[in-house]
Amino acid sequence: MSKIKILSIFGTRPEAIKMAPLVLELKKSKWFSSRVAVTGQHREMLDQVLDQFQITPDYDLDIMRQGQTLFDTTIRVLQGLEDVLGRERPQMVLVHGDTTTTFAAALAAFYYRIPVGHVEAGLRSFSRYFPFPEEINRCLTGVLADVHFAPTKDARENLLREGIDPQHIFVTGNTAIDALFMTVRPDYEFMEPALKELDFAQQRVIVVETHRRENWGAPMAAICEGIRSIVRKHQDIIVVFPVHPNPAVKSVVYRHLQGETRVLLLSPLAYSDFANLMSRAYLILSDSGGVQEEAPSLGKPVLVLRDVTERPEAVAAGTVAVIGTTKEAVVSALDRLLLEQDSYEAMARARNPYGDGQASRRIAAGLEYYFKIHPKRPEEFVGN
Repeated sequence: MSKIKILSIFGTRPEAIKMAPLVLELKKSKWFSSRVAVTGQHREMLDQVLDQFQITPDYDLDIMRQGQTLFDTTIRVLQGLEDVLGRERPQMVLVHGDTTTTFAAALAAFYYRIPVGHVEAGLRSFSRYFPFPEEINRCLTGVLADVHFAPTKDARENLLREGIDPQHIFVTGNTAIDALFMTVRPDYEFMEPALKELDFAQQRVIVVETHRRENWGAPMAAICEGIRSIVRKHQDIIVVFPVHPNPAVKSVVYRHLQGETRVLLLSPLAYSDFANLMSRAYLILSDSGGVQEEAPSLGKPVLVLRDVTERPEAVAAGTVAVIGTTKEAVVSALDRLLLEQDSYEAMARARNPYGDGQASRRIAAGLEYYFKIHPKRPEEFVGN
């Protein structure tokens, strides 16, 4: 029996982090021939992850351009994949999550009548413009997908409500946790020189990560003002803020926080540095979807800088709180966790609903079932 060709397509740093463990799992398989195409929707940040996990793409579209728009990205991904898919003709295309690369790649595969597997399927905020454009990208990819790898039972329920055949849904846990467990180590030594100088025993380190499109402008400014107020109020904290390179983010952050005592503004960190920084931090302030999944596995409270989230499981579990983006909300939420030990401990000890480090193995087993290699449906992730 010839191996079944699987083409994994991704383009951003978060996608690469979450797809890397699956790519490595498929590479070990005796049933599948694993191929990789990257779009380069992110460039330097994507390359860092590929280097860390020692993945060499078979195709690199290198679409990133300065000032690119959603229109530019969508068009370049579709045009670039037309040739790749026509040449490879895989038996399945795997995409991840909710980026423009994800939706455009799924659409390109559909045009070739190639089945699509959607990793991290079924997440919904139920607000079409939040997160933007990710919510609609994810919904449209769900329409195009033939098999859905839902990370949680809640995600599966969302898909069932949308009429997806339950036989085509597999609950696997999130591959983000696979990547995290492969990366975080107690003896890890940071590559970023500024991180080597931090005294995690004597200072409470708050990690900040915010970049989403809906937070550009006034919300980003308000977040920064809240951070500045908190730093001036609490002398035992230091804020570590890896700043996204997009000018819409960087210009605002540096205007409000550059030169502020105990605020460390850094270039984007390598994933290994960032993951290990989270593991040693006191708490995390972020609008990232991935951080909402990773931090619960590390016992770190997360304050989400958004009004809604498509990841409600951690909110229900108590390890994540959605606080919005006003200065007052940032100050109030941080004050509570910095001053009230019981509130902090309640979030830090909450259960992790997102994974056990075995999601990639379950996805590979789901693919074996889908392609009728094994007749028995694989076990599913049940949560903690």
